[in-house]
Amino acid sequence: MKNQEYYEQLFEPYPDVVTLDEFRAILGGIGETTARKILHGNHIKYFFIRSTYRIPKVWVIEYVLSEHYAEYRQTLKVQV
Repeated sequence: MKNQEYYEQLFEPYPDVVTLDEFRAILGGIGETTARKILHGNHIKYFFIRSTYRIPKVWVIEYVLSEHYAEYRQTLKVQV
């Protein structure tokens, strides 16, 4: 099992608050529909400001370490 420090180093090149496209890239290039399902399913916290999703990188790391992601990534074609 990978830990938080690993993901902090892996996601270091990304800004502290990512957009939907950056979130998709972080998760290995998942589709926009899949990313929106994750957001709207309340599996990750986010802000919606001026028609743009804003997700703090810390919350992305929390999501990647969550049980939901552990189960959900088995169905994804791409994985982090």
